[in-house]
Amino acid sequence: MIEVIQEADQQLFLWLNSLHVPWLDPVMYLITNKYTWFPAYALVVAILLLKYQWEGARMVLLLILIIIACDQLTSGLMKPLFERLRPCHNPGLVNQVHLVEGCGGRYGFASSHAANTFGFATGLWLLLRNWSQWFVWGFAWAGLVSYSRIYVGVHYPLDILVGGLIGFAVAIVIHQLYRRLRHHLLNTLPAKYH
Repeated sequence: MIEVIQEADQQLFLWLNSLHVPWLDPVMYLITNKYTWFPAYALVVAILLLKYQWEGARMVLLLILIIIACDQLTSGLMKPLFERLRPCHNPGLVNQVHLVEGCGGRYGFASSHAANTFGFATGLWLLLRNWSQWFVWGFAWAGLVSYSRIYVGVHYPLDILVGGLIGFAVAIVIHQLYRRLRHHLLNTLPAKYH
């Protein structure tokens, strides 16, 4: 059964990865590069701190915790545990993969890019859904970044799907813990810290 799933995943990857055009390669490389998004992260942090002040600082810490947890779960635990070769490292596929830039680490299951971006998007949505519907667009951004990982040849679709689900789940769990802790702190801390 696992072999059937892996074969279907490889075939879907090869099809999606083959849908490339030269002008889109640099665009997708820019989208997939984590450093591209640092200014956007900084803008979100600035907005949260300026608009929500003390509560914004707690939100920023929560988002940082979500990203750390997602990254450690995928890159620190799952990739070394499952040892699933990235498509660009798979000897059976290496000549069929359209690789835009370097291949990255040897293993790819599950995608930390997908986990981190979906964790961040879910965390923002959970924190701000009552104040702004704009942050729902974070899911479209996370989807685009995740798809770019297939386009540039470094992840299978299943890597992305599992990574995205991990990001979603980690954000929900950490948010629930945050809400319980916040409720407890609001009842014990002086009012100036609320």
